[in-house]
Amino acid sequence: MKKFLILFVSRIIKIFANLTKLLCYVFHFLFPNKRFTLPRQAAPMFRQRSPSRISRIIWQTNYTARVTLPVYLNYLFNRLLSPGFEYRFMVTEDRAEFIKANYPTEIFENYSKLQIGAAQADFWRLLVLQKHGGVYLDIDAHFVWPLGGIVKPDDDELYVTTKRGDISNYFIASKKDNPHLAQMIDVILDNIKHRRSENVYDLTGPGVFNQVLDSAEVNTISYRYTCNQGNFTNEYFQYLDKPEGKWTKAQKEIDIIKK
Repeated sequence: MKKFLILFVSRIIKIFANLTKLLCYVFHFLFPNKRFTLPRQAAPMFRQRSPSRISRIIWQTNYTARVTLPVYLNYLFNRLLSPGFEYRFMVTEDRAEFIKANYPTEIFENYSKLQIGAAQADFWRLLVLQKHGGVYLDIDAHFVWPLGGIVKPDDDELYVTTKRGDISNYFIASKKDNPHLAQMIDVILDNIKHRRSENVYDLTGPGVFNQVLDSAEVNTISYRYTCNQGNFTNEYFQYLDKPEGKWTKAQKEIDIIKK
C-alpha cells in the first residue's frame, strides 16, 4: 500500500515539476540574465534528536552556485522534503580544496588530472561521504518522498537502482568510513592512474558501482521510491552558462584525464 502511495505521489510531483519547468522557459525569456544563488550551507529546519548511522546531511555540487530558476526550484523542493537534514553545497574549486585538505597527496594529484566536471564530481561524492557520511544527490534530482522515510536510522548505506536494475550514483546514502566506498575509491584511483577508460561512466561513474557492488547483497531501493531526475530542470537549464555542456558532449571534445 505504501509503495502504491509513493508512486501516486511521485506522479503528482512529476506533473507539477514539469509544469513549473514550462513556466521557467517564459521566465528566462523575459529575464535571460536572472540567476539564483544556492547556499554553501543551510541548517536543518528542525534537528532530530534520535541517532542515525548515516549523517543527516545532503551533499550537492555544481560548476557554479549561480543557477537558473528551475535548478533553484529543484533545490527548494528537496529542502521541503528533507526538513531534518543539513544542506551542504560545493562548487568546482571547493571540491578540490576539500580533497586537498582531507586526503593524501596521491588522491588529490590524481583527482586533479580529471578535466571534466562530472568525473570530478563522481570521485568527490565518494570522498566526501567517506569522510563525513550523509546523502549525495545530483543537482537535477529530486526526492519523491520525505528523505527521513527513505533513509532509515539503522541504515549503513543505501543505493538507488535504475529501470534496468543497475546501481546508479545520482543518489547515495552512506555512513562515513564505509568499506564499500573505500573499495570504489580505490578502483577510481586505479582507473585514473592507468587510464582504463575514455568514458566518464566507466572511469568514475556508475560503471564503478556495478563493478564493485552486488545489488543482491547491498541495501538498494528503486528510483521509483526514492528520487527522479529531469522533472524540475533539464540539460538546457542546467548548462545554460556552461558552453561545453553535459559530460556526454564534453568527453568527445576533451580528454577526461590530462596527458
